[in-house]
Amino acid sequence: MTILPGFTLTDIQTSGATIRLRHAGKGPGLLLLHGNPLTHVAWHKIAPRLAEHFHVVAADLRGYGDSSAPPEEPDSSNYSFRAMAQDQVEVMQALGHDRFYVAGHDRGGRTTHRMCLDHPDKVMKAAIIDIVPTLDMWAAMDKDAAISGWHWPFMAQPQGFPEMFFNAVDPDWFMRKKLLKLTKDLSHIPPEIWAEYVRCFNAKTIAGSCGDYRAAATIDCELDTADLHRKLAMPILVLWGASSSVGKRFADPVDLWRQRAEDVRGEALPSGHYVNEEAPEQMLDWFLRFFGSAQ
Repeated sequence: MTILPGFTLTDIQTSGATIRLRHAGKGPGLLLLHGNPLTHVAWHKIAPRLAEHFHVVAADLRGYGDSSAPPEEPDSSNYSFRAMAQDQVEVMQALGHDRFYVAGHDRGGRTTHRMCLDHPDKVMKAAIIDIVPTLDMWAAMDKDAAISGWHWPFMAQPQGFPEMFFNAVDPDWFMRKKLLKLTKDLSHIPPEIWAEYVRCFNAKTIAGSCGDYRAAATIDCELDTADLHRKLAMPILVLWGASSSVGKRFADPVDLWRQRAEDVRGEALPSGHYVNEEAPEQMLDWFLRFFGSAQ
């Protein structure tokens, strides 16, 4: 298969990184952001169909995929969701979109949340996929969550320690172990897409993703705490997998997000964590209704 047929592959230089992306279509801008440990090709099942209605931009986050991974600052601030959001706002501006829609899964969802806070004049509507707010995630980190979600505290360890482990493992073996903790099987991932995921699990992305998780345990918590008094004004769509850790551990993710935003809707979809690949038809239906309507 051709990865995202009809899409243009390009790099855009931002003020802090070089961002790899694919884009296609005409109309309002719709930015799609992936999660860990994946890349922008995670949107392969719905991006081409969304491009029939929008100018779709599927981008690698800073430090992930084929985007660059700048040397990590001592406080990890250049891997904060604020820094990642800034990259993507600049990407959309470079492609001609001062205002746009955005959807983010996992780490992309956290980037989306920060983008809505930092750039409310840019984001018209946002979809946040299979996460609860970062502060709520840490607050729920009990024994069971720390074991099942071990990568959260492990990847947040001081620079060099988690990287040493990840660089020593076989990428294909580790990716299978990692993803199978969050979904029942890998049948939803075509071989060509899997090969992309494995190719991009390398020393550069290991360093970048660990920087991301260190920031999520430090500066991101500080930024989110400082903004707890603010509620997002733009419409927010929240989707999650019924059998994902979010679906199992949190009684009502929509209610949690209503504490952070004024206008929230959404539901659980029949999937594990990788909702956009496991339940693409249901997600596509939600996206077309949500981003395609005036409300």
